[in-house]
Amino acid sequence: MKSFQSFRLDTANQCLWRGEVRVPIPPKAYDVLRYLVENPGRLITQDEVLEKLWTDTYVNPEVLRKYILDIRKILGDRRDKPEFIETVTKRGYRFIAPVVEESAAEPQDLPTSHAKQEHPTDQKVGHETAPSERSSSFGKRRLWKLALIPALAVVAAAGMGEYFRLARNANAVSSKNASIAVLPFADMSPAKDEGYFSDGLAEQLIHDLSRVSGLKVVGRSSAFQFRGKNEDLRVVGKKLGVANILEGSVRRDGNHVRITANLIKTEDGFQLWSQTYDREINDILTVQDEIALAATEALQLKLLGGNGQPVASSLRSANPEAYQAYLQAKYFSARGQDKRDLDKELSYADQAIKLDANYAAAWAQRSQVLETMAGLSLIENAEGFHGARQSAKKAIELDPNLAAGYMAMGMVQTNHDWDWEGAEDSFRRAGLLEPGSADVLGHRAYLTRTLGRVDKAIELYKEVIALDPLRANYHLALGYELYFVGRYEEARAALQRAQELNPQLSSLHLTRGKILFSEGHQQEALAEIESETGDWEKLSGEALAYYALGRREESDKALNKLIATHQNDSAYQIAEAYAYRGETDKAFEWLDRAYRQRDPGTPELKTGPLMKSLRRDPRYAELLKKMRLPK
Repeated sequence: MKSFQSFRLDTANQCLWRGEVRVPIPPKAYDVLRYLVENPGRLITQDEVLEKLWTDTYVNPEVLRKYILDIRKILGDRRDKPEFIETVTKRGYRFIAPVVEESAAEPQDLPTSHAKQEHPTDQKVGHETAPSERSSSFGKRRLWKLALIPALAVVAAAGMGEYFRLARNANAVSSKNASIAVLPFADMSPAKDEGYFSDGLAEQLIHDLSRVSGLKVVGRSSAFQFRGKNEDLRVVGKKLGVANILEGSVRRDGNHVRITANLIKTEDGFQLWSQTYDREINDILTVQDEIALAATEALQLKLLGGNGQPVASSLRSANPEAYQAYLQAKYFSARGQDKRDLDKELSYADQAIKLDANYAAAWAQRSQVLETMAGLSLIENAEGFHGARQSAKKAIELDPNLAAGYMAMGMVQTNHDWDWEGAEDSFRRAGLLEPGSADVLGHRAYLTRTLGRVDKAIELYKEVIALDPLRANYHLALGYELYFVGRYEEARAALQRAQELNPQLSSLHLTRGKILFSEGHQQEALAEIESETGDWEKLSGEALAYYALGRREESDKALNKLIATHQNDSAYQIAEAYAYRGETDKAFEWLDRAYRQRDPGTPELKTGPLMKSLRRDPRYAELLKKMRLPK
């Protein structure tokens, strides 16, 4: 026990007391204070503290200055008239208060639990609740904040560049530490109306950091589940499976803006890097250039022993209004596949292109929404895919280094052209540009399953889940592939995780029902399918289940309703029902229609267990040949 004035530093229990009251102090701030107290009266340089307390990690000296500031606040000390810590300019610090060594006896009210008490500085910066992703409020946004997003992407990447240079005597980063999740930056503005900006900032950082080889970057859908939640970042890190979290805040009040970015080590909540920029904004673009220039020297991320890689965004436009429209398109893209949202997404993508015809990211976004709308039969199929293909081609021509362009092209090649080699090449190029992207890996996994390489697809989906662990669709896809190869218990586990993440997920109960079919539990399969939330999924499942139970009339009723309501988007599922019922000619009639409509389920003809009855028919081989799929 070491005492100084009214404070006692309990080195046995690693806590600080003032009289009989325990004083909250962050763990690393405690370590810094203890080192100073154990070396009273001696000048201690910054390098000495960093070497002693951060032996294996390179840390920006700014981190130490932050903890000295925190300690001063806790002790009630002042830099201009210090009672405890004296700053020796450009040299280091000296603990000047007299220190008395006492016995190690604990105060009577010392807690028996040594769990760390949190200090406000340990908490996440600015967890104001941001607007819901499904909020329909889209007032005109200030153009200043749109210009800030690329700048802050540079700043945040710069801070990580400092951290990930790693140990002073090492040349590589361990794979365990080379992982990060980017949370939406908190809106600290007085009106609390900048949540939209926070989403755009975080998503851009995810894309930018995904370009760094060797860095695991958690996908948007998982990271965004923590938006507006005041959850301990150590817990968030465990849920996402990452060693680091990047978060921060933006606050504007009149002509003043404060930008803060923080890199947090999830193991202990320690702040590895932090930077705050205070500016008076008369010309936001000038400020943006100033911040970017200040961070330039730190833009070389050296990961896994590789060469330095600049992290520069490819998503911005020189036209702030175009960039605003692009971010609004991304906002509606994230909401789902409702026709109204897709229409707005397309409208904003077109608006961005009208404002900046050379905006590659907007062209890629336009391709993506057209491909989705065509696949859902919300627009004419051939025309929609043609527009998607041309838009993707334009994006690639404008920016060959934009992964989104190749992803958009790969989706068209997979879902319409059935150009499997072309799609593989597109996704390969996207993967080279964004090797840490969960979206790219997800597309590769889907293509792999389409080509019938189920075992490889299972491994890829596991890799995707590691990058985007809270996205229910990926767990569902994994369960579906495991069902294909008869690994039913593993499939059930994957489906259970998907249900935990999203109880309303469509196709979940249908897939469980198909597993029960395969095991001969027909009544249980029907009960499962009755819980299905998707419309065509439930009807197709009922057609199968009732037939398996010998209830032909009810099977016909469900199948006829499926045909009446979903013949334009579920031709493959209609064919699947006829194949299961042994009606081979009708099955091939609907497969031909599925082929003409480019129904995305059609390639499952190769691997779908319910299509086994068709595989000895000559028409089966002919159809695979038309689809350019290997036998």
